[in-house]
Amino acid sequence: LTVIFMLCPYSYVVESKIEPFYKGGKVQISKDEKYIFCTCGSRVNVLEISTGKIVHSVEHDDQEDITSFTLSCDDEMLVTASRALLLKQWDWRQAQCTRSWRAIHTVPVASMTFDSTSTLLATGGCDGTIKLWDVVKQYCTHNLKGSSGVVHLIQFHPDISRLQLFSSSLDCGIRLWDLRSSRCVCVLQSHYSAVTSLSFSPDGGTMVSSGRDKICTVWDLETRKAKRTVPVYEAVEGVVLLPEDKDLSEIGVKSKDLHFITAGSKGVLRVWEASTARCVYTQTLPSPLTAVSEVEEERDDDPRSLTFLLHLPASSRLATVTAEHNIVGTDDIFPLCALSQFVGYNDEVLDVKFLGKGDSHIVVATNSCQLKVFELLTNSCQILYGHTDTVLSLDVFKKGFLFASCAKDRSVRVWQMDSDSGQVHCVAQGSNHANAVGSITCSRMKASFVVSGSQDCTVKVWDLPADLSTTGADVHQLTPRATEKAHDKDVNSVAVSPNDKLLASGSQDRTARLWSLAGEGNVGLLGVFRGHRRGVWAVCFSPVDQVLATSSADGATKLWSLQDFSCLKTFEGHDASVLKVIFVSRGTQLLTSGSDGLVKLWTIKTNECVKTLDAHQDKVWGLHVSRKDDKVVTGSADSNITVWVVTETKLSQELSNLLHEKKYLKALGLAISLDQPHTVLTVIKAIRQVENSGELLEKTVLKLRVDQKESLLRYCAVWNTNARNCQDAQAVLQVLLTHLPPEEILQYQGARTHLEGLIPYTERHMQRIGNLLQASMFLNYMWQKMRVAGAPASLHCLQKTIVTVGPSKSSAVEGETVTKILTVNNI
Repeated sequence: LTVIFMLCPYSYVVESKIEPFYKGGKVQISKDEKYIFCTCGSRVNVLEISTGKIVHSVEHDDQEDITSFTLSCDDEMLVTASRALLLKQWDWRQAQCTRSWRAIHTVPVASMTFDSTSTLLATGGCDGTIKLWDVVKQYCTHNLKGSSGVVHLIQFHPDISRLQLFSSSLDCGIRLWDLRSSRCVCVLQSHYSAVTSLSFSPDGGTMVSSGRDKICTVWDLETRKAKRTVPVYEAVEGVVLLPEDKDLSEIGVKSKDLHFITAGSKGVLRVWEASTARCVYTQTLPSPLTAVSEVEEERDDDPRSLTFLLHLPASSRLATVTAEHNIVGTDDIFPLCALSQFVGYNDEVLDVKFLGKGDSHIVVATNSCQLKVFELLTNSCQILYGHTDTVLSLDVFKKGFLFASCAKDRSVRVWQMDSDSGQVHCVAQGSNHANAVGSITCSRMKASFVVSGSQDCTVKVWDLPADLSTTGADVHQLTPRATEKAHDKDVNSVAVSPNDKLLASGSQDRTARLWSLAGEGNVGLLGVFRGHRRGVWAVCFSPVDQVLATSSADGATKLWSLQDFSCLKTFEGHDASVLKVIFVSRGTQLLTSGSDGLVKLWTIKTNECVKTLDAHQDKVWGLHVSRKDDKVVTGSADSNITVWVVTETKLSQELSNLLHEKKYLKALGLAISLDQPHTVLTVIKAIRQVENSGELLEKTVLKLRVDQKESLLRYCAVWNTNARNCQDAQAVLQVLLTHLPPEEILQYQGARTHLEGLIPYTERHMQRIGNLLQASMFLNYMWQKMRVAGAPASLHCLQKTIVTVGPSKSSAVEGETVTKILTVNNI
């Protein structure tokens, strides 16, 4: 029963990921409106709109960046162009390249598009040429020259019978090409800056062009003259003509005249009447997000500006792409309300917390002044505006609908999620720190206060109003109830105890401190935890015991007593700073995350790392467990967010069954395949408890595969560092070192390092056992020499029995010692 219990600790497997899928460039939506295609470096990712998950991804073999791509109008073919001047045709559903050919362009392809029949492909190069390809017969049909500079825009006339192609390059003109004669028949001149988008009327007789010169031009394609120039007062990135056969009165369309929608640097969609050049409707954004002002508009990197506008005719919807790489879909053309939003790139994730009913959402702080709230089921995102500088830390109140944030703008904010709609808004804010606020924590029993820690070396306690409901844009203003200079350097972390009576703080000054929150007014210092060699990154109270966990830049995690402030346990295993620590498994295990990109699961009772979760490539700043203790979310500087689910796996159950059936070879092989050193150790202990354990262990270990023996040697190096497990480690080492040739062992990965690490600990164990042997011999000698005057015969018999047992015990210890000596000699 003990073995079975030890084999079923909490472990975690990846349930879902939120990862970067778009870092700028072209975005295209399939005709059936089920998939979004977008570039991400050397890949084109295919995002399923219903789930928000990447379902397909294509990448060139040479891993060169993809400069352009296009999807055919029938959704069957995807063509990509890379910096290596290769064009590739893909069966994107299978992620298989069906054909590749040289682009003939002398420099990379900048733009490409299919005609409405999906048979002609046009590519525009940075060399000023345009080439047309018959993708069915697989040859180049046209080579159009005459453009000046990069051809960044290329589009077929929707009526394929006209065989016309429109293009634009650095000269700001729109060239009309007649494909029958392969000649440029005219250049439409109106813009004084880059032309960004073209949109055609259903009959094909009218075209609207947009540009970054803040104008849109309506063209008569029969006369090839400009009918109207509409000043729109913003750099326009996309334009869409509105259908004439629908009632669009809700967005200001009152007449049958030509109307179009623009998207650009102001960050909102606007409807224009072409005949009067009037803006008849402006999209309303959720408060506090507002349109970009005239001054702000001059900034090229404003996150609210729009870079693409896509029309989805099948559903009468629009999609926009923001400068922050977010893809936003509207519910309908009529109200222009945002329906869903996907975040293409999160940048560096600094903190992440579960949120909402049943932990259905997560709130994420990235290297940005905005907060992002993701719905885990669909990956749809809500962006929260309020802070004016990078948000550094988050914490959530007990019920999960209220959370707090702090930022470099020296402020703290409290946010509330509507339990029905899932919408989040700011309900309170406070600003009283003299420097960036790097950590925040919430009260645990009820939503009564928050505590913040800052780079100004202080902690502040902020009381919350009893009623946090707000009206309109008004928010409650918070003032600190107490301020305390807590440390000599930056305060990196603060935590409130489960009963709301204690506060812990961790600092760059290498200490953690315990404070009393019980009294009114001031925060009282109770004690200091000293022992870390570098700054303390995180502090966390146990949910069940009177202990505090701290993690530090020295690579160690420590457990401290709240009674006498002594260090109870130290957990070492990370190769770099330990950034976060939390309690899981009802307080019996710890999860730590580090700068090495690893998350480690520790069993407190045994001081052992039972699982290492490796899913990130950079610092893991965010680590949080769900309220039910069944999920964990991690966020990293590699822009990835990973949700892990607790698993007491079927493999663990199978392992316990194998041990019960005494099928030790299969059990040991399965334990090694799980890559859990603690589980492997449990199997070794089980083998050594049976009769003829030495022979059985030898037989079992030698039948393992080479890679399994390699893993076993690596585990032995870890077990040997602990006095409780050293005998098991030495027993396995004796089998390996006495039955395998040295040449084979040295072929194992890291064998030399493992063997060198074994020597000092083995010598220490030998010295300890030698001392124990000497002590036991002295006790035997003393016992033999002792005589009890007048003692009954039964006592002398008992004495003889004990004397007989004594040397036997000593012989067992001596036998273990011989094993150690043999091991060292072999090394």
